[in-house]
Amino acid sequence: MTIRFAKLAANVAIGAAVMAYVGLASAAEAIKIGVSGPFTGGSSSMGVSMRDGVKLAVDEINKAGGVIGRPLQIVERDDEAKNERGVQIAQELINKEKVTATVGFINTGVALASQRFYQEAKIPVMNNVATGSIVTRQFDDQPENYIFRNAAHDSIQAPMIVEEAVTRRGFKKVAILADSTNYGQLGRADLEKALEIKGVKAVAVEKFNVKDVDMTAQLLKA
Repeated sequence: MTIRFAKLAANVAIGAAVMAYVGLASAAEAIKIGVSGPFTGGSSSMGVSMRDGVKLAVDEINKAGGVIGRPLQIVERDDEAKNERGVQIAQELINKEKVTATVGFINTGVALASQRFYQEAKIPVMNNVATGSIVTRQFDDQPENYIFRNAAHDSIQAPMIVEEAVTRRGFKKVAILADSTNYGQLGRADLEKALEIKGVKAVAVEKFNVKDVDMTAQLLKA
């Protein structure tokens, strides 16, 4: 699924960005597309799948003749699921590599920390995994928004989870266990809103860290 979303994201991001890039370089020059995600560490399974999807899309496009007669070139960077690393990569891809667009971001926190540089540079970003509801609304106060997404965000997913638990399965007492990252806490807020609409209040709302292996205390409270 991540590979399929990544292929779609690559196609959409490339199409959206290249239109503003026509005629700015020679016909033989490759169009650079940044790919930023966690290719090592705990989120690497999603990051590698995303990167593979982008590679498939770029390969298909290049075999078909590229875009406006020019090949696409991937510039990939491993953000290690770290906010500060994502910020460094964004600046490097924009200022050094001169990318036309960027595809990526697995982690909501990395997206929120990094994409402001793309917004300032007016370079489109296509998020294809980061699902925090605020990701595409970070710059709502600005006249133009260069941040896009093709995956279902948390304010869509949370009501679906609540619908399954409360309406279909009839659970009246539910608990929320959310990790301490931006992704986890934004998702928790969306779940609480979705539960409130159903007239249900979580019996416990507990937090854990991503690397925790023992959540006995949180489960006992629930």
